[in-house]
Amino acid sequence: MLHAFAVLLGLQLAGEALVRAVGSPLPGPVIGLVLLFVWLVTKLPLPQETGAAADGILKHLSLLFVPAGVGVVQQLPLLGTEGWKLLAIILVSITLSLTATAVTFAALAKLMKIDSEAPERKQR
Repeated sequence: MLHAFAVLLGLQLAGEALVRAVGSPLPGPVIGLVLLFVWLVTKLPLPQETGAAADGILKHLSLLFVPAGVGVVQQLPLLGTEGWKLLAIILVSITLSLTATAVTFAALAKLMKIDSEAPERKQR
């Protein structure tokens, strides 16, 4: 399992190095995930324990929210003055993402010719 963690952390490190070398605004771990995706698509061999290592990380994912919570608490005065703007942005982004998801689903359903009627209506 240590080898699998080393591969995952190595890809994250490579993503971080690429971000710093190129000056990309994307976070290094995101680039690391893209590198992992490319690795998987090209069917290069991964350690067999990679799935178990990833599951172990995901099982304790909630621990990664602690630093974000600390950051919010440190910025409470700013949140008090600018919080309504943040709330408006969150509501707009949720609305846009739900709309985009619904439109994409409807387009794919039409493309795949999936009938939206319930099965019991078809039998009549």
